[in-house]
Formats: sequence, C-alpha cells, structure tokens
Amino acid sequence: MLIFIFNMTRVLLVGGGLTSAVTGAILRREVPQCQLILWDKAKGLGGRMSTSRAPHNAYCIADLGAQYISATPEYAQLHKSYYDDLVHDGVLVPLRCKLLGMKAMEEGTQHYVTPSGVSSIVKHFIAQAQTETKLNHHITSIQAQQGKWEVETQNGARDTFDVVVLTMPVPQLFGLSGTIQKIINSDRQLYEGLTSVEYSSRYALGLFYEEGTNLSLPEDAAAQYISNDPIMRFVAIDNIKRGVVLSRLKSQPNTGQPGPSVIFHTSVPFGKAHLDKTPEEVKGILEQKVKEMFPEWPQPKEIKCQKWRFSQVTSAFPGLPGCVVLDKGLIIGGDGFTHSNMDGCIESAKTVAEKVKECVDSLR
Repeated sequence: MLIFIFNMTRVLLVGGGLTSAVTGAILRREVPQCQLILWDKAKGLGGRMSTSRAPHNAYCIADLGAQYISATPEYAQLHKSYYDDLVHDGVLVPLRCKLLGMKAMEEGTQHYVTPSGVSSIVKHFIAQAQTETKLNHHITSIQAQQGKWEVETQNGARDTFDVVVLTMPVPQLFGLSGTIQKIINSDRQLYEGLTSVEYSSRYALGLFYEEGTNLSLPEDAAAQYISNDPIMRFVAIDNIKRGVVLSRLKSQPNTGQPGPSVIFHTSVPFGKAHLDKTPEEVKGILEQKVKEMFPEWPQPKEIKCQKWRFSQVTSAFPGLPGCVVLDKGLIIGGDGFTHSNMDGCIESAKTVAEKVKECVDSLR
C-alpha cells in the first residue's frame, strides 16, 4: 500500500488588523490546503479597528480606532459580497443616529456601525479564516532560510514558514532585521517608495461610566465632529453611536448593566505636537479638556488613553499597488498600499491573496 504525505504550505499573516483578517478569509476559501497562522504584537485582535472594554465591566465597550464604516456606491457594489456577509450576520447595521459636522460625501454613500464594536469586523473574518492565532507575538527579524522564511519575535519565539505576509504600518518594516532589511536597502526605488508612505497621528480617549449615568451632546446627537478646537476633533457617546440602547440590554450574571461609554479623538496637529509623549503624559491634558467642554458630565469610572502613532494614511505607496512582493514568499500589504478605510484594506487583501496563491501554486 502506498502512502502519500503532503506537506501543507505554511502561511504566516503578521498583523491582527482587517487586511490580515480578510486575506486569511480569502485564502481559507480559495486555497484550503494552506496552514494559516496569524501573529500579532497586541493583546487582542483588531489593529486600528480597536474596541476597548472597561476594566470594571467587560460589557461596557468603546471603539478607540475606526468609528463607523462608509461605503461609496462604487465600493458598495465592488465589495457587495463582503458587506452582505457582515450585514447578514449582524456585524454591521445602518448608522441611524444623528452625527453632527460629518463632511459631505458622494451621494448614495452608505454608513454602517458595529453593535458589538468595530473589532467585531476583524474577528468575523478571522473566524472565517480559521487561523492559528498567537497574540503578544511582536516580530523582530525575518531571515531567508533554505527557501523558506524564519521569523523571530521579541520574546524569542521562532518558526519557519513558506510564505510571510506583513500588514503592519509601513514605517515599522524598517525596524525589522535580517534578510528583509537587505532586500529593502538594495532596491532604491522600493526604498524610496516605502519611505514616502506617511501617516497622521492622534490620540483617543475612552471614558467608561457606571450604570445609570446620563450623558448628552448638543442637539441630542450621538456623535459630533469639532471644527473649532485645537485639541479635540471628534466625540461620540459610543454605545448610542453603535445603536445600543443600554436599557434594552439584559444584565449579565454578577456584572450588572453596563454604563455608557464616550470616545474622543484629538486633532491631527495635537497628535503630531505630542507624538513623543506617552499616553499617560497626555491623558491629563485630555481629561482637563473634557471637563472644560462638558462641565456637567460626572467623573467616569475608568479612563483609557490610546496613542495612534499610525492613524490614517496621508501619503500611500506610489501607484497604489495593493501590495508589494519583496521576494518569493515575502509580501507586504495593508492600507499603506491603497487607502485608509475598510474598502482600502479589502482591496489590499484581495491583491495579497492573489500573490499568495501564485506562490502556493509554484511550491506544488
């Protein structure tokens, strides 16, 4: 009797954000023979689609990163299967609250929110991808090793893969050692293209309140863009923005009803001016500003300050290729190669998945 042993192609997705998640979902569907592994340096999935939970009540949450999803008519059609999937499963619902100061967008643009927090979009696609996920894995080195790629992390974990996909913000690529750095530095056009990618920076402040706290914004809005303040740019009563009415939630055993949550985003100039400071150093400034803006609000139960060193892409890789193949089996992608929103991440993921499939086919 003959026994055939097939070695599965091992694909490492580095980054727990939307591009990695969608890439994995596509590959699971179209290249099911791959073994998909995902490593991320954070403690939870989501990347810049981050949802934070209050320490005193895990059911009190706030989106510290992306606030809502806007699909233009073009992308609503181009990515219809993705949107239909998310709406069908209740991950996305239409944005129905009042949002003051939103800039005018193309007619027919559809806006969505996530009742369970924006990280639920990423988790939805990760579930479809069925990856072997490891968190707290901050990679430091990528080294060519006999036709494969050896990847090492900050805590000493090391493994070898056939394909490695990197979706972290582009400037972080320059902090990696090994063969990857030699590849980047040896190609002047590639080096200049990567160094031309730029991001805005900002801080987010999440306020978590106790059950029964009453909060309000002008004109009974759920969220508001602020145009005349040097520090704050956006504020939202997050649970209302997400369409969650707290009185309708069933209390969980031994937890009690969650209270409301509020999110503030700073202006880009403020983020740039305080880029070298820690969240703890900036937290006090932002707390004081909130008290000045809303003196009637009570003190929150918990406060979290988040620094987004790489917030939104302001200058993308020339030509918007979706991804770049550095070498056989080594691919870089993400919104730095398209544009900063959900559709940009999906476009990059589609391109990355195609390159991975080509590589897998060549290894058969």
